[in-house]
Amino acid sequence: MRRILFGAGLAGVISACLLPATSRPALADAATTSTGSGIGVTGGAAVYQHVCQGCHMPGGRGAKGAGYFPALAGDSNLASPIYPVTMVLNGRGGMPWFNGMLSNTQIAEVVNYVRSHFGNHYDDAVTPSQVAALRGPAPTMEK
Repeated sequence: MRRILFGAGLAGVISACLLPATSRPALADAATTSTGSGIGVTGGAAVYQHVCQGCHMPGGRGAKGAGYFPALAGDSNLASPIYPVTMVLNGRGGMPWFNGMLSNTQIAEVVNYVRSHFGNHYDDAVTPSQVAALRGPAPTMEK
């Protein structure tokens, strides 16, 4: 039963990622993004709750089972803000990319939230302009 529920949830996330930009809700802060799509929540805690928590779990403790979702709690990989920003923008392995779904401000806020919560104490905050510098063109499914 868990696999069915997980599969249905994952299918929903993948479907949302593949929707054309015109089918997605407008960004709350379109002025700070280089793309025209996104989710309508702001603040690091809210973005984490709406986007990240489903896989990385409340408290950033991660999960193992039908898939592997790494813990963010006490994660030394978060020492450099470039690593989590790059992961959110481009994904890797089972981590989907959110380039084109989250604005520069949303990415900066959620990265700063994760890096300063869950037992992480990194205080060198990333800015939306730093996210913009790391953001390339939004990936597409077209060839």
